[in-house]
Amino acid sequence: MGAGRLYAAVAVGGFRRYATYRAATAAGVFTNTVFGLILVYSYRALWDERPHLGGWDQAQVVTYVWLGQAFLSTLAIGGGGVEGELMERIRTGDVAIDLYRPADLQLWWLAADLGRAFFQLLGRGLVPFVFGALCFPVYLPSDAGTWVAFFVAVLLAMLVGFGIRFLLALSAFWLLDGTGVSQISWLAGYFCSGMLLPLNVFPGALGEVVRVLPWSSLLQAPAQILLGDADPWGTFVFQGAWAVALLGAGRLLQSAATRRVVVQGG
Repeated sequence: MGAGRLYAAVAVGGFRRYATYRAATAAGVFTNTVFGLILVYSYRALWDERPHLGGWDQAQVVTYVWLGQAFLSTLAIGGGGVEGELMERIRTGDVAIDLYRPADLQLWWLAADLGRAFFQLLGRGLVPFVFGALCFPVYLPSDAGTWVAFFVAVLLAMLVGFGIRFLLALSAFWLLDGTGVSQISWLAGYFCSGMLLPLNVFPGALGEVVRVLPWSSLLQAPAQILLGDADPWGTFVFQGAWAVALLGAGRLLQSAATRRVVVQGG
């Protein structure tokens, strides 16, 4: 089997694996829909007081809310990606088996995470977004080119998200218990991705800083393309640069970790 077919099979396996958890998916759809409703009414109250806050109208910000609910599990912004399993394999020493495989560790887990992400997008993200579009006035582009650019940005967001979480997982080679760093990363992800509030409404220097951090590639960047508020090519360059930097850093850290594997528990 060629390398491309191998990683494609791993991705398909990741998709099928998460597709088996039907009850969890249904519960996730319900949860995302409820939180989406809470955020929609909160944001609409804020935009009633501050019309066109951040340059967006209410229809745009409502669309943003439902995109956030669709991407929360897709991009594992609050955790739930493959990094938890990889950390556990490092802690128990099972990662040694992964290193003996005739496959690259980073590409293997990237393929698995992409399979997971595509399932979460379709299985858990699509229903809340459609529900929101049917129940509230939303902004949706009418031209196919914007939708294509949006989906390219989503794919790049998946790569950036994995890049962040792979680095997080590799820290377990030295920390052994990644609980603390995971929680810090989740908090940073919620705040800096725009999940709590769109980054374009952040004021002054704080706004300038959060908009150039890698987390802004996850939700804010695809959302701005869909809402007609960003140049697609400039966004692709920004996301692509972060994807290359993070995956490259992951490659270097992986090389350092596998030269001095620190294993606890056997």
